[in-house]
Amino acid sequence: MVPIREHKTYSVLLADDLTLVREGLAALCAVHSQYQVVGQCADGASALRMIESQRPDLAVLDLNLPDLFTMEIVRRVREADLPTKIVVLSVRRDRKTVVEALRCGVSGFLLKSAPSTELLEAMEQVLEGSIYVSPQLELTKIFSTNQKNSPDDPLDLLSAREYQVFSLLIEGVRAKEIAARLELSPKTIDTYRASLMRKLDIHDVAGLVKFAINRDLTSTT
Repeated sequence: MVPIREHKTYSVLLADDLTLVREGLAALCAVHSQYQVVGQCADGASALRMIESQRPDLAVLDLNLPDLFTMEIVRRVREADLPTKIVVLSVRRDRKTVVEALRCGVSGFLLKSAPSTELLEAMEQVLEGSIYVSPQLELTKIFSTNQKNSPDDPLDLLSAREYQVFSLLIEGVRAKEIAARLELSPKTIDTYRASLMRKLDIHDVAGLVKFAINRDLTSTT
């Protein structure tokens, strides 16, 4: 197949709350002339506005952006049928997080510990219409339906929304801010929190955090 990527420039949006990370990603794109960074931002609300207004070919987003949760951005982009492909960068590598991100509509899930060559490979494959997941995550195991990975994992009992609330709770985000990030009412967040705690048989946030730490689910571990 004759490569065509050299003959086209692709617009890229970068969103991460850490300036150094954004600048590093921008520098990497600058080395490869087919990728033109058209915007950078530090929060989810700005990222969504820029995607809606600029419609970049690709958006590279941190998994846990402030202001508006990244999976909510993905959902809104897909509902609006915008052409932007989304690659998520994550320090988390648990099966449930990857599965929910892919189900939500991300085109790429990349570990932040991956080398820069992997990001370039992810961008290329995603722009060609493929789905990319960091090789370290072993995609066949992520979607395995054997007993080890399926009914025995209590996290699989959580709905997509419940898992989003869980993910933010274990990062120390208060219920009021979770409501803002997911653009839901505080009462709805309380309902999701009560439901997920019941399903996990955990009765307070401290217990959720302990559960998450034991399973290496928090970004601070």
